Parts: sequence; C-alpha cells; structure tokens
Amino acid sequence: MPAVTGAAADGDRPRILMVGRMQYSLPLPGWLARKFDALEHELDLRVIATADPRSPATDERFRLLEPSRIGPLDGILFYLRLPFHVRRQIIDFRPEAIIAESPYTAAPALVGRALAGGRKPRIVLEVHGDWRTATRLYGAPSRRFLSPFVDAVGRTAVRRADAVRALSSYTESLVEEVRGTPATASFEAYMDLSTFTATPPAPLPERPTALFVGMLEAYKNIDGLAAAWRRVVRELPDARLVIVGEGSRRDVVEDLVAELPEHVEHIEQILPSGVSEQMDRSTVLVLPSRSEGLGRVLVESMARGRGIVASRVGGIPDVARDGREALLVEPGDVDELAAALVRVLSDRLLAEGLGRAAFERYQEWDTTPAEYAARVRSLVDRTLAEAGS
Repeated sequence: MPAVTGAAADGDRPRILMVGRMQYSLPLPGWLARKFDALEHELDLRVIATADPRSPATDERFRLLEPSRIGPLDGILFYLRLPFHVRRQIIDFRPEAIIAESPYTAAPALVGRALAGGRKPRIVLEVHGDWRTATRLYGAPSRRFLSPFVDAVGRTAVRRADAVRALSSYTESLVEEVRGTPATASFEAYMDLSTFTATPPAPLPERPTALFVGMLEAYKNIDGLAAAWRRVVRELPDARLVIVGEGSRRDVVEDLVAELPEHVEHIEQILPSGVSEQMDRSTVLVLPSRSEGLGRVLVESMARGRGIVASRVGGIPDVARDGREALLVEPGDVDELAAALVRVLSDRLLAEGLGRAAFERYQEWDTTPAEYAARVRSLVDRTLAEAGS
C-alpha cells in the first residue's frame, strides 16, 4: 500500500472528507457548530451532505448538495450523484481519508475513489445500526423489493472499507459478521445533552404518562405500541401517551388518536427543548423498536431522570439495563410491552426508582465535543498508520 503522505506525515492535522446523507442548515446551530469546531481542531475538514433548501449550500467546510425538487427521488439522486462529488473533492481537496456515515454512503465513496484515479484516500465507514432495515422496516413496503441489491451494496462496502467504526456491542457484532474481523474502533457518536441537563430533573407528573420520541416507521414498531396502548388504557383509564415524530406509519398514530383522543396526543415536530419539556411531563419513555443501533433518545430521557420501557434489541441493552434503568421486553411482544407499561405507570415508586438509576447512568454516556473529536482523530491516525505499513 502507498505510504502516508501530506498532513498526516508531517504531524499536522490529517485532511479528511466527511460524507453523509444528513441535511444541514448553514450557519450551523450552536450545538452542531461546537461539534464541528472540535473536529476541526483535530482534522482539516470538508463535508459533503444535503443542504437545507432555505440555507446556503457552501462555506469553508461544507459542500452541500441541494435536494431534488422531486421529493420521492431525492434519496436515489443523492446516491447517484455522490460518486462524482467525491471524485471532485478527492482531486481538489486531496483528502487522506474519507469518513462515510453509513455503508450506503461508503459505497459511492468507494466508486468516487476509483473514478479519481491516482490518489487513494482511506475509507473509514461508520456503522450506526443495521443497514438492512433501510428496505425492510422503513418507508413504503415496496422498498423490500430492493433488499437483495441494497444488502449486497451494504455488505460490499463494509468488507471493502479500510476501517470500520461501530458504536455499540450490537453494531460491533454486525461488522464482525460481515468482515470476519472486529471493528477497527467502537465509540458512541457525540450527543449534545445541554438542553436535557440545563435544569435538575422534574418530579414525576400526577397523571401516568408514557412518551415515545422517534420516527414513525416500522423499525420503531409503532404498530406494536398502538396495539399495546389499547390494552394499557383498558387497565389504566387515566393513562396518557404522547407520541412525538413523523414518518410513513403516521396513519397508525392518527387512527389511535381518533380512537382514544383523551389518552393519546401526537406532536409532529418540536425542538430539543420541547422534547425535554415533554420528558418532564412524562412518567416513562417507551421505545418498542424492532431494530436500534443505540438509541440516543434513551440517553436524553435518562438525563431528565426518566426510566424506560423498551425492546431488548440492538444496542438498547448497552444503554439501559433491565431492572435498573429500564424494563426490557421481547421485540414485537405486544402482551409483554403492555404489561411493562401498566406495571411502571401504576407503580410510582418503581417509576421513581428507574428514574433515579437512569439519571446516574446517563453521565457514563455524556461526552464533550473535544472527547469525541479526539476519538475520531485517533481512529484516523490508526487507519493512516496501517496504510503506511
């Protein structure tokens, strides 16, 4: 393999291109600016992602792709255009490594690297969850027909990346299953918890209230939550469920609100400060996912001193331990989910105990931007050093 050249060789910041499907609005909001400022302290950085239609698409660090006017085609067009944008940045910016936020952005990055010819930046792939759920548990059911092709793309990207970063024991197992070797590194993404830690946790509300925050998609098991909640209300006539989120399974939530208007509230979008307020008004967070890489909302809930009812799946047990901060149930088991919700909503002492343990636990997941950036720098340095050897 070629020797390390450029910034990494002379001790300066490595030159890094970050590639992702995320949508950014420039200028960045404060918490996100702190993250990228910390990264830029460690790395000479440039980012390819998606632009918010209402914001500029370019500044010193960002090269954002404007979304398609044809909404349903936006994702496909993004991935089709991405190899050519990566190629251009390889030629113009000359990165030593490319950090891709999923197998599906790593695959176009690999193609872009091939198109660029001579220079071969290392590809560092991040695995935040089970990439196979994109066509099976997300969006319209028709996406399942793409599964064989999309799965093959994902596996190829994971195998051919020069380094892979996981963020939980669950995602580590996904990586090792495909590569046959452990992930290069494993650490969680930076979480800005300042909104959730600005004030001490509030006492539990008088009315027993469960809160769901997340995408209204099949992988979050919205259907199972709706079915379980109908059983909860039969046993606890005063119980209330607040659902925060949008997605393709919105019809399930709308039907539940229409059926139980006194017991269910749906909020489409709110700022993190609003999520924090809803947590203060809740007794417990519920996350009945069928698949979950880690579950950031779990940490946010724990920072507000709220216990959890969640599925025993993916990275959730890494964050919330059964019987300590959470009551964990088998994924897809409606009876067990309903029973766990009834148990915690009807027992205030139990809910308070889970909340106290959760508040103590969140501090283990609270990282600063500088700590996160240092871990990314260490991963990049290791990847470049291995390339040089």
